Order: sequence, then C-alpha cells, then structure tokens
Amino acid sequence: MQQTGRFRRIAVVAHPQIPEAIKQASSVAAYLQQHGAEVAYGLLNDEDIRTRIEAKAFDLLVALGGDGTMLRSGHLCGPSGIPILGINMGRFGFLMEVRENQWKELIPRLFSGDYWIENRMMLCAEQERQGEHLGSWDVVNEVVVSRGSYVRPVHLETSVDNRFLATYVADGLIASTPTGSTAYALAVGGPILPPELRTILLVPIAPHLSIDRAIVLAEGSSLSIIVHTSHQAVLSVDGQPPVDLADGDCVNVFASNHTLMFVRFQDPGYFYRNLTPHMSHNPSIGNQR
Repeated sequence: MQQTGRFRRIAVVAHPQIPEAIKQASSVAAYLQQHGAEVAYGLLNDEDIRTRIEAKAFDLLVALGGDGTMLRSGHLCGPSGIPILGINMGRFGFLMEVRENQWKELIPRLFSGDYWIENRMMLCAEQERQGEHLGSWDVVNEVVVSRGSYVRPVHLETSVDNRFLATYVADGLIASTPTGSTAYALAVGGPILPPELRTILLVPIAPHLSIDRAIVLAEGSSLSIIVHTSHQAVLSVDGQPPVDLADGDCVNVFASNHTLMFVRFQDPGYFYRNLTPHMSHNPSIGNQR
C-alpha cells in the first residue's frame, strides 16, 4: 500500500462550528487511511487529539476551517514542531493552502513528496507585575497591548533591548510577526512583510502626538511595554480573550524558540500572487461593493 512519506501519522481536525468542515474532515481522514496513513480524526477542540499533538504523536496536522483555525492550530503545532496543511472552509483563508474543492487533487502530492515546508517566525509574550511572572503566550500573528472598554488612550512606555524608545499615548500597540503583518497591523496602517522574514513589527493604534510610524525590529530584539493608566488596559494575543492589565504591568515580547511550519504545494511566489486578490475583496462583507 502506498505510504505518505514522512507523514505517516496524521491528525485531521475541523472547526467545531463549521458543519461542512466536519463533513469534509471525515472524507479527508478516510482518504488518507486508504493510502496507508495512521489517522486520528476529530474537532479542533478535541482534548485527546490536542494532548497527542502536544506529545508530538503526529507528523502532520490537516486543519479544515478558516484563518482562525490556522491560528489555533499554530498555537498547538508550533511548540510541537508539527507541520500544518490548511484546507479552507472559511471566508478569507489567507493562511490556507488548499481550497475546499481542491483537496482530492492536491493531497496525493503528500505521497510523492511534491511539497515544501514554509517556516514562519513566532513570538513569545510574557506578562509581569512588580517583578512577578503572571503568564506567557505563544504568538502566531500579534500581541496587542491596548485600552479596554473606556475610550481613553493609555500611556505605553516602550523600550527595545532595554533602551527607552518612546512613551506612546495611544489606543494601543501591536507587536506583530511577519505573518501578522497582513492582519490587525495592516488594518492600522502597517506595512506588508514577506512571511519568510524574521522580524518584529511594532505598530501604534491611533497614536496621539506620539510616533505614528511602524518600526521594524530585528529578530533578536526584545521589546518591553510598561502600561501607565488609571483605567482599564488589556493584553490580547491572536484575537484570544483579553487579559486585564494593571497600572505598571510590563509586557515583554521577543522571538520564540518555536517555528511555525506550513505545508505548501504552490511555488514560493504564491504570497505576492495571492496578495492583490485578497486585498481587493474582503469576504467578511459578502458581495457588498
């Protein structure tokens, strides 16, 4: 029976709230099993599969959903060093590799080794309060330190490599990977960075009489953001539920030791080829013009 090369143990997961993704995931899993792979199939929030991914029990994760599914898959697979193949069942699919109706055509290329692995930088974010470590997060897209529900700016004392950079008076600051440069950072005026770069992008959100330009930092840089506020401030990682920040809290951001790996069938020039179509139409607004 034909084998899947380096990918012999494969997890196939679907977004739990996309019925069509669940249906297609079952078909993908059956197809891979027919070609000799050892397959585990379930939902992205399946605790057994998540535990096995964290234990490095798989060689590949096939994720069916949208870009949010890829972010959550990245949080799981990045630290475990497991490549991800994305099948788009969502609306945008900027990070996905395979269209919904394309997987039967492309997945056989896994068997012959006709693919390449794209490596993408990840970040690590840490929260400190009066010298006490409160939490850390792996980051695929961005870390956001911002005001909360009160429409008032926060003061963000920012240092790079322990050298003072600026105190931003703003709605917030985004520290982004190149992957995240096409997400929230782009929406607030940041530059688009090639995904293979290993840099940290710093972009202010609605700065008031502060530095209003994005800054690109080297991979080895460490970023420190101290919050000064008399009202609510929050930390959010990749759009996850926000974490409350108190006055004086410090958020440290630096390059992670983990690397996110995507399986690609397209040639390396795909990013620029796909950029214009993605930028010219936002599927989240339907067919509006």
